[in-house]
Amino acid sequence: MKKIVTVIIVVLSVLCGTNTAKAVDLSFSYGGFTAMDAMSYYQDDWGGVNTSWGAVTASIYFPVVKKFSLGASYTFSSATTKGGKDASHLYYHTILFNGKYDYYRTGKLVLYGHLGLGVEITNFNPRFSDDYTKAYFGWQVSPLGVKGQLTNNFSLFAELGFGCQGLIQAGVNFTF
Repeated sequence: MKKIVTVIIVVLSVLCGTNTAKAVDLSFSYGGFTAMDAMSYYQDDWGGVNTSWGAVTASIYFPVVKKFSLGASYTFSSATTKGGKDASHLYYHTILFNGKYDYYRTGKLVLYGHLGLGVEITNFNPRFSDDYTKAYFGWQVSPLGVKGQLTNNFSLFAELGFGCQGLIQAGVNFTF
């Protein structure tokens, strides 16, 4: 996993160049009601999977042109099956390549859209059997995002969309 994230960061750095005038954005967020909750596609036909607690995401974006940034993100979520002490576990790991377009900017407020495509890797941990892993198509579509800049280097944001990162996401953003 560390190798994949390192390769993603290196590739994005090369693609985006090293212009020190442009700032890199690092963000951390929590999203509720993910695609893994809504779609049995991600559950390998396991019955009785409970809704997960949500998803946590770490993202990095590199500016390409004035209103467009490219980046990568890692999202973690998990769920259990119904069954009390005999419950089985599912662990979701999602790695996405992301594009973000700022379509409106005024003062310290930015409205943007975000699209992420990649892979969702589920580790199935059945209670009475061996673990196994499957890979699925991972995605996030968030047509409405709003970021409010509190200082030059710190912002709060929220997104409305759907996919592996959640229906509604909210978090913090650091600019370097």
